[in-house]
Amino acid sequence: MPIATITPDLEMHYEVDDFAEPWREHDTVLLMHGNAESSEVWYGWVPQLAAELRVVRPDMRGFGRSTPMPRDYAWSPDRIVDDFVALMDQLGIERFHLVGAKVGGTMALRFAARHSSRVQTLTVLGPPTRGADSAARYLSWVAYIEQHGMESWARSTMSGRLGPGFPAEGSAWWIKLMGRTALSTQLGFLSAVPKVDITPDLPNICCPTLVITTQDNPLYPLEKVQAWQSRIPNSELLTVPGDSYHIAATAPAQCARATLEFMRSRSESAKSR
Repeated sequence: MPIATITPDLEMHYEVDDFAEPWREHDTVLLMHGNAESSEVWYGWVPQLAAELRVVRPDMRGFGRSTPMPRDYAWSPDRIVDDFVALMDQLGIERFHLVGAKVGGTMALRFAARHSSRVQTLTVLGPPTRGADSAARYLSWVAYIEQHGMESWARSTMSGRLGPGFPAEGSAWWIKLMGRTALSTQLGFLSAVPKVDITPDLPNICCPTLVITTQDNPLYPLEKVQAWQSRIPNSELLTVPGDSYHIAATAPAQCARATLEFMRSRSESAKSR
């Protein structure tokens, strides 16, 4: 099991998938998962991406098989970004594509704003940009989890996350996966998210950026997504039919294909200049 020692309090688990032709030079993509998730959630993405790219998929600090965090841990986007920078440094990878889903997309936006020279392209799927917009929901989740536990919370919120049309057996898999999240990590992380605001970073993102959302997103209406996406200078918006707010999970093959096409097109245009 690959482990990178990032800081004294964090051993980060990660996976590397690379099925591209080994005699050809190829790029790397770093995948950043969302809240209460792990590197396992990219199951629908890896077959397409890893056929052409080196895929690095870590478990974010506190989540998956990485070291759990205490409830009073001082969470910040910059700390999470620094973790991923340290991982890529240890792997010896200077430049790469970046993909983030949900709050992983929030952290990816911060990453691209802070480390523009390292990011070839950025793709984000359903990220919140201002935690304060959803503060009441996050704090109600904390209270629910304290009383009922992680798996019950995952079950109670899964319909909105994946949409009512997602297969029941698929929802059960997601409930079990999210339910395994360390309680201390989740309670501390949810309490910190309302303080996050990356909207000032948006104009500072220089790399080609693709934003993917659903037409009928129940948490982030299309007009709000368009409003913040338009502040990223070199960006485009892809709207996919659907009513979930976790499009990376409900349409993984479609999103992976669109992301790969975006990477190709922007890489080719950069080479032609």
